[in-house]
Amino acid sequence: MPRRGIIGGDMDLIADLEARGLIHDSTDREFLRARVKDGPVGIYYGCDPTADSLHVGNLIGLIVLRRFQDAGHKAIALAGGATGMVGDPGGRSEERNLLDEQTLSANVAAIKHQLGRIVDLSDPNRGVLVDNRDWTQAITLLEFLRDVGKHVTVNQMTARESVRIRLESEHGISFTEFSYMLLQANDYLWLHDNLGCDIQIGGSDQWGNIISGVDLIRRKRQHQVHAFSWPLLTASDGSKLGKTAGARTWLDPVKTSPYQLRQHFLQIADEDLRQQVLTFSLLPIPQIDELLAAHDEAPHRRIGQRTLAHELTALVHGNEAAKAADEAADVLFGGDPAHASLAALEAVGREVPSSRMTPVQLVELVDVLVATDLAQSKSDARRTLEGSGYRCNGASIDVNTQLSDQILLHGRYLLLQRGKKSHHLVEVFS
Repeated sequence: MPRRGIIGGDMDLIADLEARGLIHDSTDREFLRARVKDGPVGIYYGCDPTADSLHVGNLIGLIVLRRFQDAGHKAIALAGGATGMVGDPGGRSEERNLLDEQTLSANVAAIKHQLGRIVDLSDPNRGVLVDNRDWTQAITLLEFLRDVGKHVTVNQMTARESVRIRLESEHGISFTEFSYMLLQANDYLWLHDNLGCDIQIGGSDQWGNIISGVDLIRRKRQHQVHAFSWPLLTASDGSKLGKTAGARTWLDPVKTSPYQLRQHFLQIADEDLRQQVLTFSLLPIPQIDELLAAHDEAPHRRIGQRTLAHELTALVHGNEAAKAADEAADVLFGGDPAHASLAALEAVGREVPSSRMTPVQLVELVDVLVATDLAQSKSDARRTLEGSGYRCNGASIDVNTQLSDQILLHGRYLLLQRGKKSHHLVEVFS
């Protein structure tokens, strides 16, 4: 769980975020800095539950919430059940499919567990998860037009980059999506009035929507509130990280296993490493500098990537899952499976082909190799065995090997391997 933070002292949280490259746009920076240092502040990050899992693109916002919570502020995670029914035009070339209320409710329930691993939701004074349907559904159209719409001009709305791009596209923009920024602005107003929220955060593609909320609160309450955005991280093809157009790496362990999440961050290019560690790691910047210096001394060891991958896998899935993912990677990339934990072998079984066999089925080695697709034919299996191309539980095997005589790993498993990359995990049962 997140640590309990302390307001005050010499820590300048805004300066830390600036040094990490996590502030792209902001309201008046010095007023923002003063508000954060003045005392506990409510800060919110919203994500639309358009799927039953969050993805790595959401991690930036959740980790920024965690940074504030660790410093003693109140983290407010908003699941946009209402705005999710409308669809945000930002960063999209065409309108997304609208979800029904039952699906959205299921999605909100699914992501709450993921949020709770990163942001402490056990104490409502430190962190809460809210759904904007709770205050939006009861508003009538006339009330919304009178209480929100009258305070925002169409000129302001069409000037927002996300709206302007859609207006100029071949698909245009529906009135439904056009209204999205008004709904998001009203969210900030409600959170300000009811939960003492004075800061909204999001990616730079959300800045138009975010600043609309700041303007609405100023017009309706004559209060100065604050906001900032971070620059978007992009996938290798230039698409927004975690979105439909790019590679999707989910926080749900069923959609993306802890091992796959680990590998996602392990594959960061060296030239991108510093920015990604600064963005995602909760380590203080001096420790990050030490880590990157050690990485630069031996880049081939990928110390920076390994450290970040372990930290984020532990943050999202827990320490035990992160340890098992590390061990599974070691097994799949040349380590001795005889030393792997049961959790590690179970993780391996989720990543490579696997099957269940009885001791009787293991008697004919060549048949087993064909049945597990480690050989295309019996003759292929024999040739590869003669060339010492197979291993069982890390040890080389030949045509005389009896699999039924091999010691089962944790009393259950045989890990068969052809060459360096082809594996098959056999669970042996009576």
